[in-house]
Amino acid sequence: MPFGPRGEWRPADDRACSVHIAKLATGEIEETYAPPRRANADHAAASRNAGKAGKARAAKMTPEERSIAARRAAQVRWES
Repeated sequence: MPFGPRGEWRPADDRACSVHIAKLATGEIEETYAPPRRANADHAAASRNAGKAGKARAAKMTPEERSIAARRAAQVRWES
């Protein structure tokens, strides 16, 4: 479900979104939005564990496989 810049609900369909915005502009409906989300315990735990999976994966790979993975990653970075 798409949200606006302050967390406002927006319809996913283009036409429904334009009708919704027109109703907001004419005052037919009033805008409501959710307060900003705060970092929770799950986010904190995920940031503490960041990078461990990549290191474990690299430890299981052979040097040739790591080289191939690094080439692919570099190619993806340079394409964008």
